[in-house]
Amino acid sequence: MPELPEVEVICQGLQSHLLNQTISSVYCSGKDLRIPIDCVALQTELLNSAITSLRRRAKYLLLKTDNGAALIIHLGMTGNLGIFPAGTALKKHDHVCWTLGNNTELRYNDTRRFGSIRLLKPETSSSDEKAFFAAIGPEPLSRNCSTAYLMQRAVNRKQSVKSFLMDSHVLAGVGNIYANETLFKAGIHPEQPASSLSAKQWERVLTVLRKTLKHAIACGGSTISDFVNASGEGGYFQMNFKIYGKTGEPCETCGEIVQKKQVGGRASFYCRKCQPISTNTCDER
Repeated sequence: MPELPEVEVICQGLQSHLLNQTISSVYCSGKDLRIPIDCVALQTELLNSAITSLRRRAKYLLLKTDNGAALIIHLGMTGNLGIFPAGTALKKHDHVCWTLGNNTELRYNDTRRFGSIRLLKPETSSSDEKAFFAAIGPEPLSRNCSTAYLMQRAVNRKQSVKSFLMDSHVLAGVGNIYANETLFKAGIHPEQPASSLSAKQWERVLTVLRKTLKHAIACGGSTISDFVNASGEGGYFQMNFKIYGKTGEPCETCGEIVQKKQVGGRASFYCRKCQPISTNTCDER
């Protein structure tokens, strides 16, 4: 599933193609995504409106138009968005297509149809947007996310630090790939209880997480399954993986064999030597 860097890459790639473009038609394949698509409503609310902004929030894309309507798009496991010349043949899994005034089309393609496209109508768009994102935590690259914030949220939390980082109520957009990579680089075992980390450990986790996310965005995201960026090209951060997917291989740092186990229901990769279970207590805080 695309994580924060992949969605940010798509957002950045699409902005120059979409901003100030007028939507002249909307096509739907007739097949529902994770939630049903109301194509009539899409046509009613979006036709002849101009796209004013496109931004990312967590793992979602938020597209707004000049009449006050908005779209919240989630790519699911295999969804992607791309720009194509108007009138060119649709692909088998192109489920929604917006024709733009510059004779191009924005197409949403999703093989497994686990993604979603939510329409926020003009009269309630602002309040609906706030309600939708109300429970999602701060962006890890924002000032609202700090060492003090993470420590405060981790107090008395018995869950593993890996599950904690992936909790969207705590942090926005951090998934399995970047949680694994961050904890390896920070030298922290994925099963370490979140409440047991010291201030220095949290500072290191946040610093590493930010560097890892920024580097992944610069690399164009990760090519996992069917992810492609807005230009149709795969990202290449996967070539920089230090631990993710490397079960049975020697650790790049110490040579110890990389281990894999389920943590919080997700595959976790770690080095027993570089990421020992810490005996630190809250006294270090």
